[in-house]
This record gives sequence, structure tokens and C-alpha cells, in this order.
Amino acid sequence: MRNSIIYITTMFLLLFGTIQLHAQEINPEKNNYLVLSKNIQQLKPVLLTANALAKEDRRKYGEFYVIICGKTVNEIADNSDFNELLEKAKAQNVKVIVCGISLSKFNINPESLPGNLEITPNGILYGFQLLKKGFITLTI
Repeated sequence: MRNSIIYITTMFLLLFGTIQLHAQEINPEKNNYLVLSKNIQQLKPVLLTANALAKEDRRKYGEFYVIICGKTVNEIADNSDFNELLEKAKAQNVKVIVCGISLSKFNINPESLPGNLEITPNGILYGFQLLKKGFITLTI
């Protein structure tokens, strides 16, 4: 019974996160960026890069997304350094998203993650969808 509740809750959160992510407006006239990362330690230099690009692009600066996938999802829950970086990302309007497939693979309960972290069911698929919308992408 408990596993069923966890499974249903996980599926609900994944579906809700997908609906929320797809509802966002993206302006193709601007420079939109996506970083697909397999290491949460890279979030700090990514935020520095986002800040530099915002200054460089000025009015042409659009969206900046970071998708975290792979084994590094094990390091997200109860990580005060990562939570601090998430707050900085929010202040810079950088959206940090975690891959639902990675969460499932490594048995991470989405409820254990920080509340300002978005979830997409399939980070790689979402990355390709953003690429088709004109995002400039980098995998690190």
C-alpha cells in the first residue's frame, strides 16, 4: 500500500511538472540557453555564465534552463550548498530542472527535493524539445 502511494505521488508530481514546464512562453527572438549537466557541482559556474550572457546579450537575453540528470541526482536532497545555488538561480531567473528518469533510476523521492526545483519526466527529451525551439545548448 505504501509503495502504491509513493508511486502515485511520484507520477502526479512528474505529470504536474511536465504541464508546468510546457506552459511557459518562450520568445524565439531572444537568445535562449540550455545546459544539460550530469554534475550539480557545475551549477555555480553555470550561474556565472548565465550572468555574463545576460550582460552581453542585454535585450536579446531570453530564457536560461539547466537540466540535471544522471547519478548526481543523489546529491540534491538535503544539500545546503545546492539549495543556496538554487536560490541564486531563482534570483537570476535561471530555471533548474531535474530529470524524472534519473530520479526513478536512483530511487529518489521527488518530495525529498527542494521545492523550487522543477521536474521533467525525461530530461533528454525535454532538452531536444527546447533545441527544436531554438535554444542554444551545451552538455557538460
